[in-house]
Amino acid sequence: MLESVKNSGSLASGSIKIGGGSINNFNENRAVARLSELLALEMGVSPATARQIRAAAGLHDIGKQKIPKSILYKPGKLDAQEFEIMKTHTKLGAAMLSSIQGILGEMATLTALYHHEWKNGAGYWGVPSYYLPDYVNITAICDVFTALVTERPYKGAWPPEEALAYILNQAGTQFSDDLVGVFIPLVRNEERVSALFEGVKN
Repeated sequence: MLESVKNSGSLASGSIKIGGGSINNFNENRAVARLSELLALEMGVSPATARQIRAAAGLHDIGKQKIPKSILYKPGKLDAQEFEIMKTHTKLGAAMLSSIQGILGEMATLTALYHHEWKNGAGYWGVPSYYLPDYVNITAICDVFTALVTERPYKGAWPPEEALAYILNQAGTQFSDDLVGVFIPLVRNEERVSALFEGVKN
């Protein structure tokens, strides 16, 4: 799957429109949740489980509520101390979600805690993502893509094709080859991507 993606020429049409930098934090989480559900379905997950993944993904950044706004909305690069504080949003979110009972609570807690882990162990807490449930890794790749194509205080919105090129380049290090091999063809479908993000703009 990944080889066919690499050999398919251009990654995405330059006409794909995904928010254009007008997605706020709340709606960005909704976009991550929607994209996670669609990716899960593309990977063969049952519709019921995909809906659970969507619900968990929508809460992945809840811990940012406890991060100082001066760090969240800093217009420049975070310094080392600020970055360490930012990293704690994963643990704070997991703590906030740990009281939710049942499988959804477990999924939401693990997703919040581990959505910044990499396949090679270079993520926030050094846990190789191949040890994590698939739903965590699904949310992780959708979170990265959504973050890249939306505007942040410290960066502009990337064109979708540039974001896809980044994700392809991270295959085998940040993301698994199999995950990238499913994700990129999914996002390359302009009609589905446009529909996916419909209604999440300000």
